[in-house]
Amino acid sequence: MSELDPAVMSALRAVADDPVTYVAEWKAKSGGRAIASFPMNFPAEIVHAVGALPVVVQDDPTPVTEGRSLLAEFYCGYTRSVADQAALGKLDVFDAFVAADHCVQLLGAVDVIRWARPDKPVHFAQFTSAMDDSWTKPRVASRIEECVRDVETALGVTVTAEALAASIRSFNENRRRLRELYDRRRSGRVRITPSDMQTLVKSSMIMDVREHTALLDRLLAQLDPTAEPRGDLVRLHLSGHFCHGPRPELLDLLEESGAIVVDDDLYTGYRYISTDVPESGDPLAALSDWYLERNNNAPCPTRVTTQIDWDTYLIDSIEKSRSDGVVVLMAKFCEPHMLYYPELRKALDARGIPLLLLETEHEGLPAETVRTRMETFVERIRRSPAAVSL
Repeated sequence: MSELDPAVMSALRAVADDPVTYVAEWKAKSGGRAIASFPMNFPAEIVHAVGALPVVVQDDPTPVTEGRSLLAEFYCGYTRSVADQAALGKLDVFDAFVAADHCVQLLGAVDVIRWARPDKPVHFAQFTSAMDDSWTKPRVASRIEECVRDVETALGVTVTAEALAASIRSFNENRRRLRELYDRRRSGRVRITPSDMQTLVKSSMIMDVREHTALLDRLLAQLDPTAEPRGDLVRLHLSGHFCHGPRPELLDLLEESGAIVVDDDLYTGYRYISTDVPESGDPLAALSDWYLERNNNAPCPTRVTTQIDWDTYLIDSIEKSRSDGVVVLMAKFCEPHMLYYPELRKALDARGIPLLLLETEHEGLPAETVRTRMETFVERIRRSPAAVSL
């Protein structure tokens, strides 16, 4: 089983662990500006096309302090962390903020940014969540155009069709490299831990896209395509966490019990890189198509459609990756996930697919409890492939 280059991974991990420092150094070196966005669907190509750095704001692992008085405790950990970072000035490195989703909790966090930093431009596009109505496509197209206008206004620049098309090609190239690493991991020929895979994707949300792609090329060039996969480990699919990355310590625990994670649908994972933007025709129309197609490739409970659903997608993914079971990571107080989970569990139970639910919080990791539950889950799969859900 081939391994990832430790020097490259160390460089990517430094960025994933400390995005603000990378952004500050990039701005000092390039003289450019940086625009922050939030999960899950803002098209970073628009920002890149004007020479700015698009960055997805990450969860800060430090305990929430100032944010406790700004958002209720029943808001999810990610939104409380964003509010805390805004209040403490940790997001001041960004020149503007953009959002394209309408989770109520995220709206609250964005409102805190408006309150804490009234001098910073904040744009909220509110992409539609109804994916297959007659008015969906024109409404999405109008929101994409609105995003372009707001970025132009915030930075005093013009987005040209040529620059946008070039940015689309650059981001597609980066997504393809990451998907190739996913394919290698599914085959079992490359050892990519879930925390390493999260580092690969999370760093792509922060770094200059061409710089990141160059590092991915180094990783891929050093992998041995003939390495033999291990056949003695339980293969798992990791599911959930729509907005932010699970703690690396938690991800590491998952594989300490004789399992190996071979696939996922996390936001800081395959969900983020699942879909390319069409490279022909009008680039604005292509971005609209990308938004609509993403829900076909990786369905999300925050989107409404009559044609596809998350549980069917998940079952198909499990079969393709030859996974033996599913670990669902549910961020505490994530309402879309909480509401959909019973349907998901029912579908997996009907197929006899073993399932383990782990609820995560911003502060605190019950490591020994997770370890015990994972060891029990893996042992039950080993003893009976048709084990019932835990």
